[in-house]
Amino acid sequence: MLAEILEIFSRSFIFYFVVIDPLGTVAIFLTLLQRIKENKNKIAIEATLLAFLVLVFFFIMGKIILNHLNISLYSFKIAGGIILLLISIEMLLDKRSARKEKSIQSKIISTSIFPLAIPLLAGPAAITSVIVSSSTTSGNLIGTLAHIISIFTVLLITCLLFLLIIRSEKFISKKLLQVFSRIIGIILAALSVQFILDGLKEAAKTF
Repeated sequence: MLAEILEIFSRSFIFYFVVIDPLGTVAIFLTLLQRIKENKNKIAIEATLLAFLVLVFFFIMGKIILNHLNISLYSFKIAGGIILLLISIEMLLDKRSARKEKSIQSKIISTSIFPLAIPLLAGPAAITSVIVSSSTTSGNLIGTLAHIISIFTVLLITCLLFLLIIRSEKFISKKLLQVFSRIIGIILAALSVQFILDGLKEAAKTF
């Protein structure tokens, strides 16, 4: 049982790490710090916790949502793969960070909900990914547990990076973080193509 959990955890951890992209998210968080005037640590911790709760909610409810809307898994895999592919292209061209930074240009940040928890951490890519994952692990308690632990671990790492950035923002290179984010974008592109291929294979079986 432990070996199975570790195997699923390792696969899902890499997947969620690529999708949530803590390094790219930290690069955006770095630009937001000047707009967080107080309680920076509290806001960072609350944002990652809220993102975790949102993603777990969609993971648990994913299969129910698809069934209620009468959407087949292969259709969602294809659609999700296309969305993730577009996001990975944005990451490679460094347009994702620019788009997110532009969309959250507003007043002083005083809450952890917007824009940190949603959509910075629990955005469309992350929510789409957990719904697809939940559909493939439906009814599997071990798989569900492993996925939830991996989501928690990725967001814990993100939270620790946030806290590190708060303490040493003057010494962190945003450009270096963006380089790593582009590398992660390549991996995400491959994962998204795999999603599309898996969806097409499953769709072909229905004809």
